[in-house]
Amino acid sequence: MFVDEDNITELAVQRWATAHSPRLGELMTAFVRHLHEFAREVRLTEAEWMAAIEWLTAAGQTCDDKRQELILTSDVLGLSTLVVQLNNRFAPQATPATVLGPFHVDGSPTAPYGFDMSDGIEGIPLFFTGKVTDTEGKPLPGVVLDVWQADADGAYEAQLPEIDEARLRAKYRTREDGTYCIRTIAPRGYAIPMDGPVGDLMRKTDISHFRPAHVHFLIDEPGYRKLTTHLFQEGGQYLESDVVFGTKDALITPFAERPAGAAPDGGTIEVAYLRAEYDFVLQPG
Repeated sequence: MFVDEDNITELAVQRWATAHSPRLGELMTAFVRHLHEFAREVRLTEAEWMAAIEWLTAAGQTCDDKRQELILTSDVLGLSTLVVQLNNRFAPQATPATVLGPFHVDGSPTAPYGFDMSDGIEGIPLFFTGKVTDTEGKPLPGVVLDVWQADADGAYEAQLPEIDEARLRAKYRTREDGTYCIRTIAPRGYAIPMDGPVGDLMRKTDISHFRPAHVHFLIDEPGYRKLTTHLFQEGGQYLESDVVFGTKDALITPFAERPAGAAPDGGTIEVAYLRAEYDFVLQPG
């Protein structure tokens, strides 16, 4: 059978349906159908398709061990968040999941209750306190909270090649009653990298390229669904225009101002600070 505009999609689908893995066949045949339908819908020109190929090539060439432009592409298209939603349909009372982001670092140091993971970095002191429970409200002891964030200038450790030790990241463990206490500094909202192909494309739109201030948490407790999430500062900038579509009402929490004196970790603090209280609820599974 000779190929024409009317039969090429079905012919391509038939070829990709020969994939040895049933799942690969399902993925590729659906991808071919949707890709061809997109080309038909917008009447894609040869010049436009070549521009897209060149853009994808440049995005791949921008990736290295400090930067992942293709993850960033997925993020700003909303695809990363959509995939998270499709694969993390938790009970309504469970803490919702968000994107992992490109700046998680494996092997963060273990930290005791109330440890200051800012290690003297300039910024407003911030305490996170609360507990970890299951969906029935049962406190969960010994749960590890893997925490990381940007600094007061909006930069992560992974973006700073001169940093060769843990910076604004640590692993905390809940106490017997499920409570935890984290000391850090208030993060700052930040712009995604705009000096690459993603930035070039976004400058052709009115899309905000900023993320609201947030702190990342990863909780991977045996017997429960893995939770990757953020906590956002209530009233912060860019909550409604988060460039990666990560903001959720249930993850927005007040950063309440507190005077110097008694600190949430049981000690004292000589300067005014912020306190955020949040209970994480894990989904059994």
